[in-house]
Amino acid sequence: MKTRPQPQTPNPKLQTPDRAARGFTLIELLLVLVILGVLAAIVVPKFAGRTEQARNVAAQTQIATFGTALDAFEVDNGYYPKGKDGLQDLVSAPRDTTSWKGPYLKGEIPNDPWGNPYIYECPGRYNQSSYDIMSTGYDGRDGGDDDITNWGTANAKK
Repeated sequence: MKTRPQPQTPNPKLQTPDRAARGFTLIELLLVLVILGVLAAIVVPKFAGRTEQARNVAAQTQIATFGTALDAFEVDNGYYPKGKDGLQDLVSAPRDTTSWKGPYLKGEIPNDPWGNPYIYECPGRYNQSSYDIMSTGYDGRDGGDDDITNWGTANAKK
């Protein structure tokens, strides 16, 4: 008897892979990268603007908190803290007062959201019967349009 030759099974390594098994082409990968780049170009600036707006609001809130503490100091002592270092009188008793009932703020005097110290003056240049408090904003310089103040004449960027 004659045996028939067995059909050979094809070697799977020699077969061309079907479309699903090949992976992505360079064009497909580049197209995905372009789409992600366009989305990032749209989304990132929106989040960046919100960060600066949040810093402005935080500085305004801190200035209002200083105002409340300074008013309590004034009620207890009959005057606002004098000089450029007057905010320190809210957390530690000044030498020249006998009716200090503080501390009027918890902890230390914080810096503004950009890491700069708040500027305090009493008597103020703008509020001559009380005090001026100012954050110099992101540029760190007095007099810019990014200054945040308690007298309301600076145009803080929104």
